[in-house]
Amino acid sequence: MMLIGNLGKEPDMQYLDGNIAVAKFPLATTETYKDRTGALISQTEWHTVVLWRGLAELAQKYLHKGSLVYIEGRIRTRSWEDKDKVRKFTTEIIGDNMVMLDKRKDQQDGVHHDVSMPENPAIPDVHFDPNNAGGGVSKDDLPF
Repeated sequence: MMLIGNLGKEPDMQYLDGNIAVAKFPLATTETYKDRTGALISQTEWHTVVLWRGLAELAQKYLHKGSLVYIEGRIRTRSWEDKDKVRKFTTEIIGDNMVMLDKRKDQQDGVHHDVSMPENPAIPDVHFDPNNAGGGVSKDDLPF
C-alpha cells in the first residue's frame, strides 16, 4: 500500500523492551474529483501509521503536524478486549518505507532543498475522474 498525506499530529514515540522504537501518528489522505455537475469534491480518509526502529526515530526527529510524507507499507488489523470485555478492532498501516516530501529550508545558505520522492515510473501520477468528465483517465486505463 502506498499513501501520500499529511500528519494529523506529532508522532507519538514509545520504546518497547530492548529499546525498540515505535512511532504512531494519524495520516490524512485526500482524494479530489469532479462530480457530475463539475463541482470539485474532496474526500479525506484518516489512517493510523505505525513505524518501527530507525523509521520511528526518523519520524520523531523530522516529522511534525502537517508534514507531507509518502508511506509505503502493509495493512494490519488487530483486536483486543477492553476492560469491560468488549472486543475492539483497529486497522493500522505498518510502514516499511518513508519519504519526507516537505520542502525544507537550509539554515546555512537560505536555499530551499526539495526533499521529495524521486520520479518512479512504478508510481503513476494519475488523477482518476469516476465520470471521465473533461477527459482524464477511465477505469479501463487503470492498471488494477
